This record gives sequence, structure tokens and C-alpha cells, in this order.
Amino acid sequence: MGWLDNRVALVTGGGSGIGYAVIERFLHEGAQVVVLERTPIDAIEWGDAAERIRVVQGDVTVAADNDRAVRTAVSEFGRLDVLVANVGIHDGFVPLVDLPVDRLSAAFDEVFAVNVKGYLLAAKSAVGELAARRGTMIFTVSNAGLYPGGGGPLYTASKHAVTGLVRQLAHELAPVIRVNGVAPAGTVTALRGPAALDQDGTGLFTDPEAAAQQIRATKPLDIAPTAADHTGVYVLLASRENSPAITGEILSSDGGLRARGLSAIAGGYDLSDRSPSATATVP
Repeated sequence: MGWLDNRVALVTGGGSGIGYAVIERFLHEGAQVVVLERTPIDAIEWGDAAERIRVVQGDVTVAADNDRAVRTAVSEFGRLDVLVANVGIHDGFVPLVDLPVDRLSAAFDEVFAVNVKGYLLAAKSAVGELAARRGTMIFTVSNAGLYPGGGGPLYTASKHAVTGLVRQLAHELAPVIRVNGVAPAGTVTALRGPAALDQDGTGLFTDPEAAAQQIRATKPLDIAPTAADHTGVYVLLASRENSPAITGEILSSDGGLRARGLSAIAGGYDLSDRSPSATATVP
């Protein structure tokens, strides 16, 4: 018996990283899973569990694709119990002073379209079916959705918006639907950035081993978590029996980072050459 026996889940962004690990864990716990993913995935990757998974190729920023994923869950498995809105892109830690002004608007639109609008559209498409099952929504947030330093201003602002979305939807949808978030931190995955900043061709971590060492140095628990290390939190929140009183919460899975903050790697930017000159007129 698994924690998610007879549950049907929709996971957005399951082609790699945390989304892929969540799918594997949900299947292990007995769930049936629909995946909404932009790039093709062959369900045969999941071996004997392939009969319990369906893949919908589509774009999370398109309402019709989210609707199609929900319809697939209902037509193939009869219902929808859990939504995991997971897909996201980073901003490569580019600070404000280095953001090209001629690309800022496009980069903002791209990051917020995936990280915020994609979650809102998934929730909108799923809300009716989840209400019928008294289901749950789980949003992948980030340590950047709780405090600074987990990205540049675009990524951090987008993830703070997701935190607000979790709390607002928990407020609106109670008592019928529970809405929570998971805030992983410092996980080496294939997370990519916006095309507007030329970051869509490579992952955030060009040297995974060096990145893991840096991540470990910031963690009180002295670990560099893998994607699979976070999945237990998703299982907990997806299980009605084991988390019936939890809604509106962001559960951190960050190796204890919140206990100390990012002071180990924190540092400002040298703005001395960007400041107004001494003779400049200050309005």
C-alpha cells in the first residue's frame, strides 16, 4: 500500500529535475499520473508503471493545453485529485545592474509567463475537477520565494508571486481544496533560463560537481540535495489522510538554509562606478 493509492495527479513540467522525480515517487506511492510537458516524453521510461501514466505535450502558458491535460486525467483515469504545478525557469542570478535594459521587458514577460501565469492557468483548469474530489494543489516555490539570494530580481520576484498565489488560493478555495507549496533550495537540475537573456540553450549549472560543492557549503545539514530528496514533501501534501489540516503553507526542503540564511555566500554588488557623479544634480 502506498500513500497515494487510487489518487490521480497532474504534474506540469515533468521532463527532468524535481518534476521528473515527483512523478517517479508518485508512481511508487500508487498514483496514476498525467504529465504536461513541452518536450516529448516516452512513458515507457517508467517501466511497469507506464500503464499508470499519460503524457500530454503542451505549453503551460497556454490555457487550452492545461485544459487538455485535465481532460486527459478525467478521460483516462476518471478524475483528478492532485495538481502539482512545477515547471519553472531561472534568471541565471543576473543582478539588476547587469540586466540589459533593451531585454528587461522581454525577460520579465518570459519568466513570469512560465513561473506565475503557468501556475495560475494550471490552477484555473484544474479547480473544477479538484473541487469535485476535495483535492489539493501543490506549487513548487523555491527558497527564492521566501527570501533573497536564490536568484536575480526576476526569478526572486516571480517566486515571491507564487508564494502569494499559494496563500491567496488557499484562502479562496478552503474548505474544499487545500493549496500548499514546496520550497526546495540548492538542487542541481537542468533548470534553464529565459531566451530573452540567451539562457535557454544551457542549464543553470554548467559544472554540476562544483555547484554541488557550493550548495553543500551553504547548508547547515551539509548536503547537496538531489531532486528525489524533495519528493517526500510532495507526497505528504498530496496525501489527504496524512496532511488534512495543512493549507496555505510553504514547506521548506532546503537543508536548513532558513536557519542561517544565505550569509555564507551573500555579497553586494560594487556600484561605485554606477553612482551619480559628485557634481550631478539630485532632484
